[in-house]
Amino acid sequence: MKSVGSQSMVAPLKCVIVKRPEEAFRTQEEIEIEWKDLAYARPPDLARASRDHARFVSLIAEAGAEILYLPADDRTGLDSLYVHDPVLITDRGAVIFQTGKVARRGEGPAFADALRSCEVPILGFIEGAATAEAGDMIWLDHDTLLAGRGFRTNAAGIGQLSELLFPLGAKVIPVELPYWNGPYDVLHLMSFISLLDRDLAVVYRRILPVPLFELLTARGIQLIDVPEQEYPTLGCNVLALSPRNVIMVSGNPITRSLLESAGCRVTEFDGAEICFPGAGGPTCLTRPLLRG
Repeated sequence: MKSVGSQSMVAPLKCVIVKRPEEAFRTQEEIEIEWKDLAYARPPDLARASRDHARFVSLIAEAGAEILYLPADDRTGLDSLYVHDPVLITDRGAVIFQTGKVARRGEGPAFADALRSCEVPILGFIEGAATAEAGDMIWLDHDTLLAGRGFRTNAAGIGQLSELLFPLGAKVIPVELPYWNGPYDVLHLMSFISLLDRDLAVVYRRILPVPLFELLTARGIQLIDVPEQEYPTLGCNVLALSPRNVIMVSGNPITRSLLESAGCRVTEFDGAEICFPGAGGPTCLTRPLLRG
């Protein structure tokens, strides 16, 4: 059985699952067929995406993490590049989500099959009328999970997740998300907050819900504000390889400077083809399987 446990956003990354553009996008022809229906900003270039993804993965490997690759699967499309969303990893196995984005509904079952082949236990499924996406989930600490309630994760999904995590001693705190640009745009909880250490987070404060702001403040978490001009370029989507050792998309110099001033070691990669078209940053491109 593969060792699992990722009830943290910042503990040292030991093992991570990714999916290469070659398996997610398949061909440039498939990209041209799918991108508009999936609400991508533009069609990504497969050759450049493959190059940039390989560079991104190499940075994670250089930090000491084992890399596992998801296979191609006919049940999935372009969005399966963003492996973070269909699954939540706990100390007792994976919770397989039914995504709020209908076009991604095949990703959960495909991911479950891949995990079984690696002998990763399945803790449970979010199913029926319930929906959930892990982009709406943040482990504030080992036993506290924030769950964004929005268009991708509904109340029933949070309810089922709470029941699954209760035996683990983990509490789920719902966070109400704003309407933002409506149901066809992607706004996850992680769209406006990334934890960098147990007491440090980068946020886009304008859409930070007041109860969440109060919770973070009460816990003594320092907030670094992404400037207005760097929110669209995913300045708020930052992956912690370990506490204050982070990866972010290049092109956000103000945010990078603020992170470095807070004691972070920052590494950048080119996200032009793997991040910007589908609005998914480095956290979205990774599904941590083991941290510790």
